[in-house]
Amino acid sequence: MKTKPILCPQRLRQVPRQFSWIDQRLVRDRHIRGRTPQALALYLFLCTVADSQGLSYYSDATAAGTLGFGGVELRAARAELVAAQLIAYGSPFYQVLSLEPAGAVAVARAHEPRLGEELSVGEILRSMMEGK
Repeated sequence: MKTKPILCPQRLRQVPRQFSWIDQRLVRDRHIRGRTPQALALYLFLCTVADSQGLSYYSDATAAGTLGFGGVELRAARAELVAAQLIAYGSPFYQVLSLEPAGAVAVARAHEPRLGEELSVGEILRSMMEGK
């Protein structure tokens, strides 16, 4: 593995106190392929303002004004992201969706032990071997 040089150490990114991120799978799994610049700008905006569950409730007027869009552009960008299954929208709420396929999230959660749940020694060892 190559060591990457830090080009500007005085500006090294830190995880912010507030929650916000953009999943690398957006690029790696080509979710951005074919998206318009307006849709990508809206997605970036929503990722930035969303809480830890991906939820935000900026009004259309505020989101459009922040992005420099008209109402028609905002609605088209939103429709594009909903069709691509990158966001869900139910006025006035937006949710940035997981990039995991819906079934994968449910399967992963099904294998997570619940608080207070008893586990067998085999389950504990299997979990340790799988790195959980």
